[in-house]
Amino acid sequence: MAAEVSRSSPTRVLFVCLGNICRSPLAEGVFKSLVEAAGVSAKFEIDSAGTGSWHVGEPPDARATIVAREHGVELDSRARQVTAEDLHDFDHVVAMDRENLRSLERMASASGGAAEIHLLRAYDPDPEGEEVPDPYYGGVSGFENVYQIVTRSCEGLLARLRAVANR
Repeated sequence: MAAEVSRSSPTRVLFVCLGNICRSPLAEGVFKSLVEAAGVSAKFEIDSAGTGSWHVGEPPDARATIVAREHGVELDSRARQVTAEDLHDFDHVVAMDRENLRSLERMASASGGAAEIHLLRAYDPDPEGEEVPDPYYGGVSGFENVYQIVTRSCEGLLARLRAVANR
């Protein structure tokens, strides 16, 4: 199974939302920041992608970048679309919502990808829902809310992945 990689291989984590300019780049940036703070950067490879192609090549949404910087997190990715190869190359593919989860599951089924696919909020210790809401059509406060959800959830995800690695 993909999640049971050797301890010498980095654990590869891909965060996925719809356009890869709001939620998934925030999750990627937050998770990288948490991994660096924990001193385990060498044990992880982290990326993000979108199920849609509308924003390929674009930087993260300016509102996401502003909120991240306010919390000391840099977003340096460029939007890209998830590929079937990603479902073979990554150990964990983490969706922001059920729509993207279903798209990823269909893609994995068609391609035979072995990545573990799950919702990010499965690791939120204080879930008020199963999905990370899409802040795209709102203001900066929506991005702050998403940042808080993503941070809690990424802390939980990192704790789980570290616990599994230490077994």
